[in-house]
Amino acid sequence: MNFSKQMIDLVREIRRRVASQDKPGIKLANPELLTELVPIYHRSTDTVTNTLIKELFHLAGDDWPQRLLIRDSEAERQPQATSPEKVYVTKVYRGQTQLIEVERPTRETAKPQRIYRGQVVVS
Repeated sequence: MNFSKQMIDLVREIRRRVASQDKPGIKLANPELLTELVPIYHRSTDTVTNTLIKELFHLAGDDWPQRLLIRDSEAERQPQATSPEKVYVTKVYRGQTQLIEVERPTRETAKPQRIYRGQVVVS
């Protein structure tokens, strides 16, 4: 799909406003961008975000605005994951906004071994 300047601006604003776990899927290079925005539209409680998504779908044309009206039954059946596999956080470093993946510790980390002159030291 070819995006116009107005559509690109809307995608950037939508990406800025959505939750951090949804940001990796909202890219102009993503061929499934509009289909990934449908569940975000239904999940979101932010009126501005929903309005931006609705405007983007109207600019996309075809049957995209009707897809927002139909709730995806598969998305309703699946329970919302309380802990997604990957968690992303936006950080600003020297004026540049970066999307950084945060690792979740899955188990207790063992105390690191102390090594002195090539030998393991028992403490």
